[in-house]
Amino acid sequence: MATSVQTAAEAARVPAAMPLHAVAPGAGVLGEDALLVKPIQRMSRGFHLAAAALTAVALFGLFMYCRQLWFGLGVTGLNQPVSWGFYVTNFVFFIGISHAGTLISAILRIAKAEWRRPITRIAEVITVVVLGIGGMNILIDMGRPDRFLNVIKFGRYQSPLLWDATSITTYLTGSVIYLYIPLIPDIAILRDTTRGRLRWLYRVLSMGWRGTHRQHQVLERAISIMAVLVIPIAVSVHTVVSFVFSMTLQPMWHSTIFGPYFVVGAIFSGVAALLICMAIIRKAYGLERYLKLVHFNNLAILLLVMSMLWFYFTFAEYLTTYYGNEPDEMRVFMSKFDGPYAVFFWGMVVCNFAIPFPILAIRRLRTIPGIVVASAAICIGMWLERFIIVVPTLANPRMDFGPGFYSAMLTEAAETAGCFSVFILAYMVFTKVFPIISIWEIQEGRTSAIAEVVSRVRAGLPDAPEPEGARP
Repeated sequence: MATSVQTAAEAARVPAAMPLHAVAPGAGVLGEDALLVKPIQRMSRGFHLAAAALTAVALFGLFMYCRQLWFGLGVTGLNQPVSWGFYVTNFVFFIGISHAGTLISAILRIAKAEWRRPITRIAEVITVVVLGIGGMNILIDMGRPDRFLNVIKFGRYQSPLLWDATSITTYLTGSVIYLYIPLIPDIAILRDTTRGRLRWLYRVLSMGWRGTHRQHQVLERAISIMAVLVIPIAVSVHTVVSFVFSMTLQPMWHSTIFGPYFVVGAIFSGVAALLICMAIIRKAYGLERYLKLVHFNNLAILLLVMSMLWFYFTFAEYLTTYYGNEPDEMRVFMSKFDGPYAVFFWGMVVCNFAIPFPILAIRRLRTIPGIVVASAAICIGMWLERFIIVVPTLANPRMDFGPGFYSAMLTEAAETAGCFSVFILAYMVFTKVFPIISIWEIQEGRTSAIAEVVSRVRAGLPDAPEPEGARP
């Protein structure tokens, strides 16, 4: 075994001979990776048609929101006691999807999973875009959005609502920084290789990057620090979102399991959204060389684990409610199982477990199309889960108010469609301004990461010497 490892190490020395800082921005730096900038250089007819359709849907959503502002929330299906509906469902859903990016990317970087290199930026962009859209849904839900600043002026930290605003703002700030720092070398490549109207933007954003050894040291240190920081921030964000529900006395909300339950659901839906984005980018831009089956397979295995965890948490939550048999909670429970919200509840179970579990568990079915089908079902199912958490509880309050019912109107449907359109459109625009796959990280993988991986493997073998500075 030692001989074979040495042979691999010798084979790895050839590309490793070129240090990373020798890769300076310029026309020659792209080499075989020139394909990664083609989406920026070319605007296809399909892109323009898709952008026009998405813009039309987004504008219609904006029109319906302006109409809501003019006539008030009476044009929606919101009522008393159901004062939250599609908007808060969208808020929780989009904040959950944000965990696909920064959290998954940071964990893979810290774990030094080399297969991460083509997917980290795809994931990180999701986080930045959906956080803004998620926060926007809170403004949409407010009858008087002009009073939003009162949260800052008169907010009290005894309220989980202010914790929400603080944690999401912190997460968005950290995610933007975490996206931008690894983007700097690629922006410098665009600065030196493009002659278009955006060159001035690349010159400003590249911050004088020249690819020196010192700059790479600072870059790697900054990325490592941000990767460590964003993980607890990301976990705290969806935990705090769950506190908005669990710290009330509403039936089936007042639960200690909501914190981890929401975090697991966020990672679950986030990984599914990431896989869908990867498949679309792979097909639309012809990046099959970079986004391979191994990347889909590795994330699909993670998705399988999260599906089982989601089922465990859901089963535990409803089992304890059923055995507790508290009358107020049982009204909510039965409204989900065989009441007016049964279609949404059982649709959630089918989409989150019955469909994805066999596809992801059976190797023969775990193809890229199969993984995309499972991921699409999970995204639908997790939106339904958020709806099932929000609406049935509000429709069956503890107070002697009488049961309510919620049915979304065209206003909510249009604004929800507009939010999804804005997400897709913003993502598309990003791919036309910046490389969606990190060029310098791919090149670093070819030049130095192979030898580094071999060194790590050798260090763990019983006949290998202890690395310098290793402690027991």
